[in-house]
Amino acid sequence: MNTDDVLEAVRAGRAAELPGLLKPLDAAERRDLLTALKALRAELRASRWERWQDRDLMSPALVIAGAACTTGAAAAAGWIGATDLRRWRPLPPTAVLLDVIAGRDPKWLGDLAHRLAARAATAEEDYPLIRELVGRSGCAMPTTDGVVEGWAAAVGASRTPLAVALREDPHVSALVPRLFETAEPVRAFARRWDADDPEKWPGALATLADEGHVERAVLLDGCAARLLRGGKPAQLKPYQAVLEALRPTPQEEGERIADWMALAADGPSAVAGAAQQTLARLAAAGRLTSRMLAETSAAVLFRPEKKLVRAQLVLIGRELTRDPVTAPELLPEVAEVFGHEDTDLQERALKLVAAHLPDDPALRAELADRAGLLSPVHRARAVEVFGQDAEPAAQADPYRELLPPPPLPAPLAPAPETAAETAELVAAVVNSRTAGVEEFERALDGLVRHAHHDRAALAAALRPALEDRWWLDAARSRRHTHGLPGLERVAAAVLGSPPGDDPREALGTWRHECHHTGLHGVVHARVDEAARAIADRPLPFLLATPTEDTGTLDARVLVARLAEYARLGARPAPADLAQALLRVRRDAAVIPEAAALGTPEGERLAAWLGEDGGPVAVTRRTAPAVRHRWGGGTPARLVLDTGARTTVRRDFPHPFHDLARAREAADRCWDGRDDACLLAVLPEDRETLAAWWLPVVTASAVHEAREGAAVLPLLAAAGGPAGPALHLAIATGLGARHPEDRIGAVDALLILAARGQLDAARLGDDLAELIALGTVKPNRLADSLRTAAAGGAYATTWAVLAATLPVLLSGTTDARGSGDIVATAAECVEQCGAASPEPAGLGEAAGRGGRSRLVTQAARLRDALHRNAAAAAA
Repeated sequence: MNTDDVLEAVRAGRAAELPGLLKPLDAAERRDLLTALKALRAELRASRWERWQDRDLMSPALVIAGAACTTGAAAAAGWIGATDLRRWRPLPPTAVLLDVIAGRDPKWLGDLAHRLAARAATAEEDYPLIRELVGRSGCAMPTTDGVVEGWAAAVGASRTPLAVALREDPHVSALVPRLFETAEPVRAFARRWDADDPEKWPGALATLADEGHVERAVLLDGCAARLLRGGKPAQLKPYQAVLEALRPTPQEEGERIADWMALAADGPSAVAGAAQQTLARLAAAGRLTSRMLAETSAAVLFRPEKKLVRAQLVLIGRELTRDPVTAPELLPEVAEVFGHEDTDLQERALKLVAAHLPDDPALRAELADRAGLLSPVHRARAVEVFGQDAEPAAQADPYRELLPPPPLPAPLAPAPETAAETAELVAAVVNSRTAGVEEFERALDGLVRHAHHDRAALAAALRPALEDRWWLDAARSRRHTHGLPGLERVAAAVLGSPPGDDPREALGTWRHECHHTGLHGVVHARVDEAARAIADRPLPFLLATPTEDTGTLDARVLVARLAEYARLGARPAPADLAQALLRVRRDAAVIPEAAALGTPEGERLAAWLGEDGGPVAVTRRTAPAVRHRWGGGTPARLVLDTGARTTVRRDFPHPFHDLARAREAADRCWDGRDDACLLAVLPEDRETLAAWWLPVVTASAVHEAREGAAVLPLLAAAGGPAGPALHLAIATGLGARHPEDRIGAVDALLILAARGQLDAARLGDDLAELIALGTVKPNRLADSLRTAAAGGAYATTWAVLAATLPVLLSGTTDARGSGDIVATAAECVEQCGAASPEPAGLGEAAGRGGRSRLVTQAARLRDALHRNAAAAAA
């Protein structure tokens, strides 16, 4: 028997035969075999995917043979844990691996165990082997994160109850503390954390602690430390469950007061609430000093969770009742709540201060100074408590609305002046995933201009700039350059590659109700036309290159370009001229100048600036709910249908016809995340664009879609009328599921307001209808409008809310969040001094019984409107 037999078995994947073949080999034969095994491994690695089946077959045998032949523990660990030998395959059977290394020194086996444990990528999978190596060597169990993951999975998979499996495990005392120290929660531990189930980890660990197998202090300190590290709420629930299962004694809780204080101040809401309850128990037992309570309150009362703030005020109230001497230390912390955004919490804090304010002039003066933070609705009561010192000074300056400056379109820089600059820009755009309208348009125009001026010089500059592109390698591309996207197609034409048939022409036959198909078809038509023109009839420059970064083209600039074409005797390319017309800013004053050109293109421009280029009709309707047989669906929603563009269908090239047809709103829409470039196809018709993008925005409100409202600020900054379609899209975005989408809608609202184009009443009516349909949830809308108002747009926000409130106050919609919306309205009225008539239903809502947030905030809004009306009359 020799090494050839071993190699033959490895190549055949006969791993089970290897122990018998390897044991007779001496040290020299093993060294020679290892050299051959390394060559075989390198051969498989170099084959990449061509021999994946051979690699899959041989890898387990290679691992076993290599482990048997390596001399050092480091080399053996590197061979066993090598990722190229483990791809998609588990470790070979532990028994076989142990068989081929059984004769090694125990110290060597222990070294191997620790080295395998240190390999983060494979330690979890290798835990069974590590455990056996530790048992044979007698070394300490390594406690790396991977080993802990593997141990927890193995113990959890045992058929015996978890507590029994842990009790019988010889390494439990070393590994249990590591459950709380790993970088990420141990998966097997995190999946089974029900505190009330003794078969889950919390109950099992509590049992071990009661039996003395694990120290309670280790578990309590581990839980507290892990909770203090923070993380997502779902990640912390298992550790919170262990803490609950342990049921700490008063003595144990008292020993960790600093931990509970820190968790109440900075922990996630659920963790902070539990810590707050523990502190309340300690305070009731007299173990929490007033200084500790004041320090904790200073942090908790600033938290956004109203439930925590209320509970902390209750805790302070109990302490003040128990020991009134603590008032000078605790009441200043309570007074910080005077500036809280929730007026109900302000009222609670004011009542607490009034009930426990001692006869201390200095303290009274300090608290009176902070009373200026209170909402106007509480200032009369503040004067009763603190005296006239609490009366705020009259404002000398009238309210002024603070809106962000409207975005100004940036002029597009001219095309690159030299072929070298053009090549550099083209390479940058081709290699970028984030190139915008300006970069793409300048690069495209530069290619056309320099190909017309000196194609050879442009080709000489382009070739080295694009040398890494696959289509320049004839062996790889086989000259199939007709499938190239975007600028690469034009660059390939400059370099002499034939355009071929454009596969994008399939866009003209494969239709989808989604608007992205038609917009992409126009972009591809322009690119294909430019590439073909370079080969057949180079254009002097492009007519459709925009003058602004939004894609808009100035009408007078287009007249000048058409005049230059006439002077040169050049014939405009159909798609280029069509795109120029779609981009031109409508300016009736330019019509005579366009007609004076005396060319067919000038006449088309004049007609387009007149009636031919007018906006299409946008029809609004309510689409019924759609239910799928497999569950789920789409609720009833507002949709917008767009009419046909007769001129485009009659006079424009075929790729533009998809934009011209009447279009019903799509139920589903593909979103390519290249919104800015697609908006640049119709930059002066944002009403149509808003109608087409509405399904995407609606999906962000009624489903889990993300980034659907990212287009709204772009639409608000685009050209054309800001009509019903745009306002409806913004209203829908204000109720988006994810905060980042709502921020986009708020930005769009403020952009329209800053440009003087916001119809607040229309937006408010749209919101009322969307709330009634269930598309917009009141709690999400409240968050959006609070954000808009907080920037200083109180009057704008109130103007929107004044039209929305009647449907909320009617009681016919989801009440969740309605009180927050009314609170935002009251804040806006108090800040901007609006003296508008009461919205319908406000008096009835304010007069209802009870202390719900909707009732209290409706009363606040009513009183604010009455105060402002009285002040205006005076």
